[in-house]
Amino acid sequence: MWSCMGYNETDDSVDHQLCQDFGLVLSIFSLVYLVVCFPVGLCYNALLVVVNLSNKVSMTMPDVYFVNIAIAGLVLNVVAPVELLGPGFTKWPVWEYNNEMYITLLILFNISSLVIMYSTTLLSLDYYIERALPRTYMSSVYNTKHVCGFIWGGAVLTSFSSLLFYVCNHVSTKIIECSKMQNKEAADAIMMFIGYVVPAVAVSYAFVLILRIRKESTPLDQDSSRLDPSIHRLLLASVCVQFALWTPHYTTLLVQTLAGAQAGVPYYFLTCVSELLAFSSSFAMPLMYRQMNRNFSHKLQRLLKRLQCGDQACAHERSAVQQVVT
Repeated sequence: MWSCMGYNETDDSVDHQLCQDFGLVLSIFSLVYLVVCFPVGLCYNALLVVVNLSNKVSMTMPDVYFVNIAIAGLVLNVVAPVELLGPGFTKWPVWEYNNEMYITLLILFNISSLVIMYSTTLLSLDYYIERALPRTYMSSVYNTKHVCGFIWGGAVLTSFSSLLFYVCNHVSTKIIECSKMQNKEAADAIMMFIGYVVPAVAVSYAFVLILRIRKESTPLDQDSSRLDPSIHRLLLASVCVQFALWTPHYTTLLVQTLAGAQAGVPYYFLTCVSELLAFSSSFAMPLMYRQMNRNFSHKLQRLLKRLQCGDQACAHERSAVQQVVT
């Protein structure tokens, strides 16, 4: 699947053989992702969004963040097959896209990555707030919904700045304004700093605060209104997995910023693998949410019963309403 056409005309047979070996490994990884991870991630992300939005009353603060992460995961699911079947990954250009198509996919990928990283970061910070001050307005569902709106808006605005560099990197040098901005490394540096360094610092700070407050047991720990302990494990595990899957991608951006076009076949292979790991975050997150959140299965069962009942209210819902009235 992987293209080595750029090394067919060179005299260095070592690079060509290295490209062939790496290409075989990358082709296997890409095929596994497209056959297994892509459909599973697409179904579970859609299921996570539908189940939670159909039970808005019972949504908690983590549910809102995970819904936004799932929506960003759906965007990644749209970008992934186009990217993995495109001319950059395959010998034959299954999707023959031009520069405009490439830039569009890149911006969608960047927006999704920013939404995922900042939703994960604010999830860890709100988790600390909920641990320290239960029932506070700052980590409430109402406030979290507005915060997530700012996350999407900020991701779009942040991606627009890097969009200028990518666009100017593909247009004619006769445009004076763009001739001074033809630097893809600058766009990568912007995404590296805003998309990874800032969230990593914030998450590290939140983890320090969480560890500190966990050592200080208080009577509030027995408060029944606090989040379920399984949610605590889900939050910590999701933050760790997200950063583990996205760190290789941002590391390659750092290398690209420092080395520029001097990187060879091994670097390009690692870049493709890091993209696969980033795409796999849309597969890992909904599965973790499904396995570690006890309330998700109950919400799914209620949704299925509601769909079976149709427009008429189900028997258990009518009885619940009658009890409230009486």
